[in-house]
Amino acid sequence: MTSVLPALLPTAKDVRDMLEGLFGKDVTVSPGDPVSLNDKPAVAVYVDPTMATTALCLLDIRLAAWFAGALALLPKGGLEDAIDEGELYPMHLEAVYEVVNIAASMFNGEGRNHSKLHALHAPGEAVPGDIAGLAAAFNRIDLVVDVDGYGKGNLSIVMAH
Repeated sequence: MTSVLPALLPTAKDVRDMLEGLFGKDVTVSPGDPVSLNDKPAVAVYVDPTMATTALCLLDIRLAAWFAGALALLPKGGLEDAIDEGELYPMHLEAVYEVVNIAASMFNGEGRNHSKLHALHAPGEAVPGDIAGLAAAFNRIDLVVDVDGYGKGNLSIVMAH
């Protein structure tokens, strides 16, 4: 019997390549500060086939808005209004959901336990206690992501192992 390895922590290059391929735009990725739940981020939760949490993606509201805009080709002005109000509209969240769903591919590889998107918590929405605890874990990468034509925001990817 072969053992299955846990999900992979992506590199900054993995993140940039995935986003550039998805948006068809230049994306700059550099080291950043950790996104905490105090920032009221969007939180994507990934699970393996046993429904065990494998990873989290935390996006501050600015980056979540820019992802929605870049994917759905939305005008920047409406996204800035949503950021100022501290709440993304349902159509923004649908686009963010698609981005973080595709981002699950970064956690998978040959011999790895398959991870898939389980849930997306909107910016500011309460998250379950186990997810809140995991958000502060140390197996992580913290990035500043700048999407050409929109702007930059913060992204943290946290692994459950």
